[in-house]
Amino acid sequence: MGKLGASSPVSGSVPELPARGREASSPAGAKAAFNVIPELTRVYETKIKPLEDAYSFENFHTPSLSPADIAAKPMVLLMGQYSVGKTTFIKHLLGRDYIGAHIGPEPTTDRFIAVMDGPERSIPGNAAAVSTDLPFTGLSRFGVSFLNKFQVSQSPVPALDNMILIDTPGILSGEKQRIGRAYDFPDVIEWFAQRADMILLLFDAHKLDISDEFKEALMTLRGHDDKIRVVLNKADMVNGQQLMRVYGALMWSLGKVMQTPEVVRVYIGSFWDQPMQNRDCENLLKAEQQDLFNHIKGLPRNAAIRKINEIVKRARLVQVHALIIAHLRHEMPSFFGKGNKQNELMENIEVEFLKVQRMHQLAPGDFPSPERYREKLADFKLQKFPKLDKKSMQAIIDASGALATDLPNLMRQIPEAPQILPSHVQNPFESVSMDALSSPSGSPVRVPPPEELFSYDLIDRRPYVDRFRGLAGSAGDKLPGPMLKDVFQATGLDTATLAKVWTLADWSRDGYLDTDEFVVAMHLCDILKKGWLDQLPTSLPETLRPRTVI
Repeated sequence: MGKLGASSPVSGSVPELPARGREASSPAGAKAAFNVIPELTRVYETKIKPLEDAYSFENFHTPSLSPADIAAKPMVLLMGQYSVGKTTFIKHLLGRDYIGAHIGPEPTTDRFIAVMDGPERSIPGNAAAVSTDLPFTGLSRFGVSFLNKFQVSQSPVPALDNMILIDTPGILSGEKQRIGRAYDFPDVIEWFAQRADMILLLFDAHKLDISDEFKEALMTLRGHDDKIRVVLNKADMVNGQQLMRVYGALMWSLGKVMQTPEVVRVYIGSFWDQPMQNRDCENLLKAEQQDLFNHIKGLPRNAAIRKINEIVKRARLVQVHALIIAHLRHEMPSFFGKGNKQNELMENIEVEFLKVQRMHQLAPGDFPSPERYREKLADFKLQKFPKLDKKSMQAIIDASGALATDLPNLMRQIPEAPQILPSHVQNPFESVSMDALSSPSGSPVRVPPPEELFSYDLIDRRPYVDRFRGLAGSAGDKLPGPMLKDVFQATGLDTATLAKVWTLADWSRDGYLDTDEFVVAMHLCDILKKGWLDQLPTSLPETLRPRTVI
């Protein structure tokens, strides 16, 4: 299965990175996208959060966002019943184990584990929840019982420069594990789902049942449908005919639970490092796995857009919540019978929602669940809420407010992803026959063995990275063939050899080279010039790619 570069054109969600051999992890395009984060934080804190605080929004929906929440790297939430391969999936993405990883056929993960970049260590949940440098301070609301079942696992893996992976406890099919939980599992899932950039629901090809607790957790994902992707894992364990039936059964089960007319995207594969057992659908599984990896690879570039999207959704919910509370408060009597009137309003909350909707011409989809709202409202006295704060409301909805001006302006500041060049101009040396390769002359004093020549980790990347950055300037995080043609020709290698070097290095097949691809291309040119290779390999060795699939 082809692997994706660690420092891809969508990498670089952090403005500056520590020097740990990750020089290529700060391309200009993704950095430019994340330059909007400080302004997005300012808009949220000055124009949206005041209205949240005034009407206790976090008690009805989700906690307020901290600057660390908004600036957090893209988050991928993995959910599934026990033994569907969530931990193995993460290990496969990272190319290594991480602290807290336990794999087995029985339920092994009994806690939420946030896998993220950093020195090799584990941070207990209580400590992580009070660290303002981590995007987990909001988890304090679930109490010590939950925090004892939460940990942050840090690893110095290049892939984690760009995202955070959330491993969740495996869900059993009965009540056994549920009884033992001392925290509200669906509420915790909802907290992570609200902040996640992608939600992966993993299913085992041999276990498609959806337990009651899993169903309840899936219900909390409503409103986040655009983030949900389904992974049918361990697909090589069945033959092609069985896989067709398994896929159909999975779609039928999901249709009953999720109850949406749209079909959720399902990726089929076997996400581990072992050979496939059934090869009936090998090409299909590899293509599906590559599609999923490409989607994950694109998260850092799209993360800033998604953060703006989440703030827009939140602003609309805050607006509706404030108007509902203001309306209900207005309906309360001035002196006597306040308790009875509040009970009456709560009992007929659906009718009151309709009044607010018609009065302010709001979209029905922006209103919360009546049942849940009624339950939350029981903890408050309506007369204690302030009157409608028109100034705070205007900061959201006016022509110069967050929804009309600030957030759209931030969207316009995010650069577009580079377009894939047409195939006939992708390789600037393609016009020369590939059969005309010539071996470089000269004999080196010592020829390093192949395991050294073809090891990405042993390349002295700094000169290549500095050169790439000098060439790129403000052009972006990827450079097309025409901009690099003179650089390649300056190596003195013949054109046919350069054509083969480009083909090997451009593993993304888009006609551009990112920093990693440029490093590999220049490395191949250098070892050819030194005479350390008689001829180029027919395909790029996996060891010449960064040691990660993201």
